[in-house]
Amino acid sequence: MTEEIQIGDRKSIEHKAVPKLRFKEFEGIYSEKMLKKVFSIFNGYAFSSTDSQVSGVRWIKIADVGINEMKKDSPSFLPSNYLQKYNKFIILKGDIVVALTRPIIYKQLKIARIDDLFNNSLLNQRVGKLVSHNHLLYIYYTLQRQSLISKIENRIAGTDPPNLSPAVIGSLKTYIPSIQEQQKIASFLSAVDKKIQQLSRKKELLETYKKGVMQQLFSQEIRFKDKSGKNFAEWEEKKYGEVYTFYSTNSFSRDQLNYEKGEVKNIHYGDIHTKLPTLLDLQKENIPYVNSEIDISKIKAENYCQEGDLIIADASEDHKDIGKAIELIELNNEKVLAGLHTFIARPVKGVISKGFSGYLMQSWKLRKQVMTIAQGTKVLGLSATRMKKLKLEIPSLEEQQKIANFLSAIDKKIEAVSQQIEKTKSFKKGLLQQMFV
Repeated sequence: MTEEIQIGDRKSIEHKAVPKLRFKEFEGIYSEKMLKKVFSIFNGYAFSSTDSQVSGVRWIKIADVGINEMKKDSPSFLPSNYLQKYNKFIILKGDIVVALTRPIIYKQLKIARIDDLFNNSLLNQRVGKLVSHNHLLYIYYTLQRQSLISKIENRIAGTDPPNLSPAVIGSLKTYIPSIQEQQKIASFLSAVDKKIQQLSRKKELLETYKKGVMQQLFSQEIRFKDKSGKNFAEWEEKKYGEVYTFYSTNSFSRDQLNYEKGEVKNIHYGDIHTKLPTLLDLQKENIPYVNSEIDISKIKAENYCQEGDLIIADASEDHKDIGKAIELIELNNEKVLAGLHTFIARPVKGVISKGFSGYLMQSWKLRKQVMTIAQGTKVLGLSATRMKKLKLEIPSLEEQQKIANFLSAIDKKIEAVSQQIEKTKSFKKGLLQQMFV
């Protein structure tokens, strides 16, 4: 990724025939072509669901195609002898596949390169393989451009479900450089993708390490020592209600919140599920305000959040996220409330060290209990009454702090890698905008 790239001359850019960023050895205008002249889509075979097996040859379905990556969490298999019987539909490493039904999600196309895991797989219907006499990787990156995705989305809008087909998108136009320049651009972007993959793998390893070490810490398989090198006191078993006092929260909806201005901030349960960190520092996170027209005068002082409070999401559609919690470690002198589908668990003074509660809520021993007491069919719910009866194992304050500091250090490393990933993705997005016409 050290190639010299130059800015295209303004006159050519105005004619929209050359990119804003270009490798210095190339010049001239791009050729305008219809997409049907650039690539074709080979559709998969309509294998029967009754052919599915526990093991065998990989079967590539729509669910396996993610945004710029193959998804590995729901593998499907067909009989091994199908490789010979349906060899026309074999997919190899390096092939490009695209979802043909509901192909766009979050304004991004579900398109991916086949990796080692999916090498020598069979292609199911409604998943297509790209075929082109142009450089295939260049076409792969062309189809990641936001401007082209928007045009495709407009073409398939109104169909239910939305379906991608050559007939639908074939008349759309794009600009194509020489095969040599396609190769150069594809190689450069491929190096950027490799960096993103390496960083993603690093993040995954850190998260796995954290999960493993948490299991050992909270099961007391590994223990910290005090300053003199001796063991800390034995952990004490307590009921949740002995350690935490519960406080009610408000029911403000998203419509009653804003990110521009206000006097009081409000933590929404959806943000707990999707984006807020285990230990919440208001100096670092953007929390919405309660709209000025909302009357909050009747809210008691004790129902405002305090540092050390746990904000627990009491509703979720699955067991994985029920009872997900964050701990407030820095309020930054802000007034903060907890909102809809949450409750506040405030630790008894002198029992819990700040920063420990958030990780305690993630421990597998406590998670299992939380999932057991969750009630509901479509939506699971928790009650403070049931939470109070859960059993906790509590170490000394000093050992709590050591545990919190250790896990927090891992979280900081994970966050640093996450920021690197986002920065690299942003860099790639800029390249997709400027290296193509």
